Amino acid sequence: MARQSAPAAPQTAEEERAKSKNIGALKTLFPYIAPYRTLLVSAGVVLVLTAFLSLLLPMAVRRVVDGFDARDTALLDQYFGAAIAVAALLALGTGLRYYLVTRLGERVVADIRKSVFDRTLGMSPAFFEKIMTGEVLSRLTTDTTLILSVISSSVSIALRNFLILIGGMILMLLTSGKLTGLVLLLVPLVLVPIVVLGRKLRKLSRINQDWIAASSGNASEALTSVQTVQAFTHVRESRAEFDRMTELSFDSAKQRIGVRAAMTVIVIFLIFTGIVGVLWMGARDVRDALMTPGELVQFVIYAIMVAGSVGALSEIWGELQRAAGATERLVELLTMKDTVEDPENPRPMPANCEGRITFEDVSFTYPARPGTPVLDEIAFDIRPGETVALVGPSGAGKSTILQLLLRFFDPDEGRIKLDGIDLRDARRDDFRRKIAFVPQDAVIFATSARENIRFGRPDATDAEVEAAAKAAAADEFLSRLPDGYETFVGERGVMLSGGQKQRIAIARAILRDAPVLLLDEATSALDAESEQAVQHAVEQLSEGRTTLIVAHRLATVKKADRILVFERGRIVAEGTHDALVAQGGLYARLARLQFTAGLAAE
Repeated sequence: MARQSAPAAPQTAEEERAKSKNIGALKTLFPYIAPYRTLLVSAGVVLVLTAFLSLLLPMAVRRVVDGFDARDTALLDQYFGAAIAVAALLALGTGLRYYLVTRLGERVVADIRKSVFDRTLGMSPAFFEKIMTGEVLSRLTTDTTLILSVISSSVSIALRNFLILIGGMILMLLTSGKLTGLVLLLVPLVLVPIVVLGRKLRKLSRINQDWIAASSGNASEALTSVQTVQAFTHVRESRAEFDRMTELSFDSAKQRIGVRAAMTVIVIFLIFTGIVGVLWMGARDVRDALMTPGELVQFVIYAIMVAGSVGALSEIWGELQRAAGATERLVELLTMKDTVEDPENPRPMPANCEGRITFEDVSFTYPARPGTPVLDEIAFDIRPGETVALVGPSGAGKSTILQLLLRFFDPDEGRIKLDGIDLRDARRDDFRRKIAFVPQDAVIFATSARENIRFGRPDATDAEVEAAAKAAAADEFLSRLPDGYETFVGERGVMLSGGQKQRIAIARAILRDAPVLLLDEATSALDAESEQAVQHAVEQLSEGRTTLIVAHRLATVKKADRILVFERGRIVAEGTHDALVAQGGLYARLARLQFTAGLAAE
């Protein structure tokens, strides 16, 4: 499997530097927090109260220390009681703050996850040509976990420590101006490494997250194709590739950890060296009776609280840097422009869709292959209720017709209409409800067989589901499963054969009962007996419906009202089976290869 050599698109040094300063990326979280103002305000009030109580506690301790010299035992007991009361209120407030901010964080991150999933689920296939599914999943999990840590913990701790820092500095000044001045001399020495190393930390954090996402994409691709990997004895190479990406992720994490560790060492050393110096000078003041022992204890506690706040803020700054990088990555998904969008003022589809399909001079090239045109000025009109087959060699553009009709892509030129309405003028969900689609590779979900069929029409009854299964020649094998229709079929239907998957997909389309039916090699995975049964069901289903059939096996399209023959993105012939055979050319050659040479069951 080909692998990318870098986790994300390369960026210029200027762009990277700009991002390294962009802690403001976190402001994009505000729209998700705003709906929960009450919870936010409540958490803020409790946070301020706990910070106030934290600052009040050293005063109670000072009273206790100075009270040792007091002869009034009752007064000393009151000081101890007051200290315990403050501690109890602080514990209660801290617990309440944790509950409120954690609940807020979980709620906001749940909303973000839903927004990202909603956005990516509605993106056109062109989006998934540029980004791996595993990387999207990594952003949904790893990146949102970082944001959860920030909202539910880091931000509240940062605000609390900021309040303690400011309040502690003020109370330190009131306790001893001389000692406070000494402490203030240390502040610039502490802030410089926080700012300088913090920028580098954020850059490394983003690189680390990119490599984690890349390795997730690699693992997802290998695990979803595990049978192919094993069949081609590619296990060693896949392991080596995943190991390489994981080690690159570890190397970037190691650099990030090293920078953060260095920042922690520098900050803690500077802070506690300053505390020792302050304590030394304070002890001299106590000796000279310039302050009481209680005041010195109070000042030291405030100094430790302030130092701890600065240290905590330096730690939290690193967390904010990582979360900002994660936020940027999520915002990229939320703001990424899709090549296919619904119109601002969509035209409504008629309630009773007739199923007339019109292609007007349609040309198309896949975004991932800009130099290779797939369709070249294709024009045709399909009448309501008509069954039309699209045949031709592989790569001729047949399946692309169905992709465009479902508006997975928009044509580069020309228009595609359903009942006279340009698909670009209608909401995608509106016209897709009029279409039932059976892809070449049947998609089976990790649920029961019944729910897989009901996917075609969620409000269908059990009886309707079973009737659709019978029409698709699926009832017999479904009834023999261990739990019948309720049998869990495994991820991607691993418990089913290819033919069984295809019959479930056909039953799903039958249940949808849409006016337009699209079949892309719908019987390719069936044996001859099942194909005949399904073909009969499709013929019945096609009555009164507009049906497009893409097929290589011409036996499945002989009864079509009309056959369009594609070659190199153009329609080179059109007519019934008998007429096209009589004309000679590409279709006659294909028919001769399949029928005369006995390859109809290919």
